[in-house]
Amino acid sequence: MSVVEQYARAHIVTDDDIPEDPAVPVVLRYDPDTDPRAVRVGLPGPHEWTLSRSLLEQGLRVPVESGDVRVWPCGRVQAVVEFHDKQGVSVVQFESKALIRFLRRTYLVGEPVRA
Repeated sequence: MSVVEQYARAHIVTDDDIPEDPAVPVVLRYDPDTDPRAVRVGLPGPHEWTLSRSLLEQGLRVPVESGDVRVWPCGRVQAVVEFHDKQGVSVVQFESKALIRFLRRTYLVGEPVRA
């Protein structure tokens, strides 16, 4: 199976009064051989989260949550992914079309056949 890896730009939402928060590079990754139901989101530094592919897909349409991850649409063209861990909360805002493009690519590689 092929690994799908896509780079995207996202905004980290903070409480700081930064007028134009610059976009940061994010790596979206899907490895069907490791887990065909999960995707990974890698932020700059050691920050990487794993979440359900279906959760990400559903969160583009309606607010959803599972465990430490929440996803919801933000207006017509953006989506927010919120990750909770011991260090706190990370809120990341994406253009929805980047997430849609990534999800489509994950379905094109298919899922492994189990004997």
